[in-house]
Amino acid sequence: MIETTLKIDGMMCGMCEAHVSDVIRSKFNIKKVSASHSKGQAVILSDGPLGEAALRKAIGDTGYTVTDVTLRPFEKKGLFGMFKR
Repeated sequence: MIETTLKIDGMMCGMCEAHVSDVIRSKFNIKKVSASHSKGQAVILSDGPLGEAALRKAIGDTGYTVTDVTLRPFEKKGLFGMFKR
């Protein structure tokens, strides 16, 4: 799985978070999305990488601006990964 973090300029409230999350869900095949106006970002989990240009366009069409895109491998941590030895 891939974790894609988008830095987004222009989100001001919970409704902005909903608009960003809804457009990502509707246009991309993803597992999960979480947007935060206070952090100015959206974090997306997907099986593979998403097209950066397509992400920028989809978010831009809603009136927000993607300022940065970072990708990293995502590994789900199991129950035992929560405890330190």
